[in-house]
Amino acid sequence: MIFFNQGLEGAIAMFKERLRLARRKSGFTLEELASRVTPPITAQSISKYENGKMMPSSDVLVELSRHLDVSLDFLMGGGVEAVEGVEFRKRSNASARARAAAEWRVVENLERCLMIEAILGMDIAPDPCGELRGMRLASCDDAESLAQELRRAWELGVGPIPDMTNLLESRGVRVIEADLPARIDGLACEARLSGGRGSVRAIVVSSRANLERKRFSLAHELAHIALPALEDPDFSAEKAMDRFAGAFLVPAEHLRREAGEKRDRIPYLELRALKHLYGVSAAAMLMRLGQAGILTEAAVGRAFRSYARDWRRAEPDPLEGNKETFEKPQRFEQLVWRSLVDRIINSVRAAKLLEQPLERVENRLREALG
Repeated sequence: MIFFNQGLEGAIAMFKERLRLARRKSGFTLEELASRVTPPITAQSISKYENGKMMPSSDVLVELSRHLDVSLDFLMGGGVEAVEGVEFRKRSNASARARAAAEWRVVENLERCLMIEAILGMDIAPDPCGELRGMRLASCDDAESLAQELRRAWELGVGPIPDMTNLLESRGVRVIEADLPARIDGLACEARLSGGRGSVRAIVVSSRANLERKRFSLAHELAHIALPALEDPDFSAEKAMDRFAGAFLVPAEHLRREAGEKRDRIPYLELRALKHLYGVSAAAMLMRLGQAGILTEAAVGRAFRSYARDWRRAEPDPLEGNKETFEKPQRFEQLVWRSLVDRIINSVRAAKLLEQPLERVENRLREALG
């Protein structure tokens, strides 16, 4: 375990926050958690742990880890001091327990990412959107403009983005795919690192999501990282994020080249081709045709009332890709294997970091080394 020189006081402060989050994630009251621990402890003891007034013995610490279903590394880890600005992409209201479970996934995965980066002596990547944070937003058109500015800053041109996950990882955004609670598609946050080492931006997407939803969630969460505070309190932030995501994935300039400046209607076969070209859902593609001014608002509305009425529930002609690599985070695993092959870590540590059986890791290592 790497503690990043946080000191005893820092370790206590970290533990109390981790314990509180783990208990919220598990849905236990103080009394319920205390009743499960052996040797017996009181709810008052749990409260003292969570308020930084007392630390548990090693035996109690192991029991807490077991009953809360979290690792000792999570409870005692020190890489992430705090997770701030958590923004969720959810289909409906998620419970406090579900939100805590999602935040736990963020911290757990980021700790492992930071651990392998520390082992390799890697520097923390700079803010990928730093130059754009001075922009102000007062409308969805501003969100569209910001998407265009970010594409220019990242030198992406105006064409489709082949792999959002690979793009974000190459820009220093930590992308995590996790088994999120059913009502949460993704989240974005800024993780403040211990020891005054700065912060990193992270996006988490649900492993249950199809490729269309996953790509849009990644772009939507990128908006939460990139967009400044809104000027108009009555302006919907989520609408702005969705507009940014659509513009980032499907630039209006490129779409007009493909579909034309003005159309009365778009036949489904053509819309299907556009959907696959840009890697978005059929519903998102239809919305972008309206936002780009190619279809009128009335034409988009008629489509959603007729042939497109079921597209939000069932995706027509879903995207396909290599399930091992397409829109899959790969940076962390590559760093672990690099460390293992270069004998910086051993196979036991690699298996723990990758959360894979030791036998599988050793077999893959033999294959890699010939």
